[in-house]
Amino acid sequence: MSEEKQTDLGPDPSLLLVDDDAIFVNRLSRAMEKRGFRPVVTTSVADALAEVKSAPAAYAVIDLRLEDGSGLDVVEALHEARPDARAIVLTGYGAIATAVAAVKMGATDYLSKPADANDIVLALLQTGETLPPPPENPMSADRIKWEHIQRVYEQCDRNVSETARRLHMHRRTLQRILAKRSPK
Repeated sequence: MSEEKQTDLGPDPSLLLVDDDAIFVNRLSRAMEKRGFRPVVTTSVADALAEVKSAPAAYAVIDLRLEDGSGLDVVEALHEARPDARAIVLTGYGAIATAVAAVKMGATDYLSKPADANDIVLALLQTGETLPPPPENPMSADRIKWEHIQRVYEQCDRNVSETARRLHMHRRTLQRILAKRSPK
């Protein structure tokens, strides 16, 4: 998260950061503070909803999957409390269906992890119909495939046979993939 830039945030630079990865969210908070935002960090849906109720932020970066629920609930509550708020959904498990749901609930963009502070600022401040520029270092297709397999594997309680069945793969092929290191 390098190359800090001071940005024009308007009269209210409040920023709600919601992510259950404490290391990531604290690093992001410091980086966003250097760019002029006033971040408030929460690590759960319950804390985020309480923060939205007491002081809805002008900007928000919300992780999709949290330990106690879905970040989409926070997006919806923020949009109801402050319709002019600009929220982006940030997730390691991108899917078209959740991206559409996030936008319908009031999110202005949807980014896949790993996204750096510059990508997040661009998404938060993007206005009009033009698309933001593509990320400098997007995940490779191999990495996205590997992340998806890992997610399904975890959702199946690390059961290789069940994961293989759900992914329509041969069990031995899946075992070979799981034995390898993650691609860069």
